[in-house]
Amino acid sequence: MATAMLKRTTMVKSMVNRLRSYASVAVGSDLISAAPNASLQKARSWDEGVSSNFSTTPLKDIFKGKNVVIFGLPGAYTGVCSAQHVPSYKNNIDKFKAKGIDSVVCVAVNDPYTMNGWAEKLQAKDAIEFYGDFDGSFHKSLDLTIDLSGALLGIRSHRWSAYIVDGQVKVLNIEQAPSDFKVSGGDVILGQI
Repeated sequence: MATAMLKRTTMVKSMVNRLRSYASVAVGSDLISAAPNASLQKARSWDEGVSSNFSTTPLKDIFKGKNVVIFGLPGAYTGVCSAQHVPSYKNNIDKFKAKGIDSVVCVAVNDPYTMNGWAEKLQAKDAIEFYGDFDGSFHKSLDLTIDLSGALLGIRSHRWSAYIVDGQVKVLNIEQAPSDFKVSGGDVILGQI
């Protein structure tokens, strides 16, 4: 009986671990290849969107030949994202630059106009590049989506961070829950570069 209980417990733990390792992107992955059909939308005003013919930015333009720190979060104007996640990068921007980081990128499943307004409200637009993933295709390609319909948010991004060198994932941190802020903050990834 104890053996059967132990086997069942081991099987359940294995299933949970498989479910938890949801990200198809991992350390060593080529981020551009992992999301071949995805592009992002640089944060901008509506008028800027119109004048650019609603252009998108291919991932290679963001990552190829560059050292980039990127962090994803559930959404603009949400609690942990506004109070902790973005400030942890904004307040460390000089330290990132000193470590040779070309750009710090924030991405969320939001439209680029919402991302623009939020970046301006946080006074972070000069330090961080904000991008919208309006249809979630970038996060879906990486298996980094989460259904937050219970919070009236729909399909969103997990809270995560990564250090990317020439498109290659060198460091990847994914929070266990969208409200967690333990492994994806600016201070943490600074220590991993």
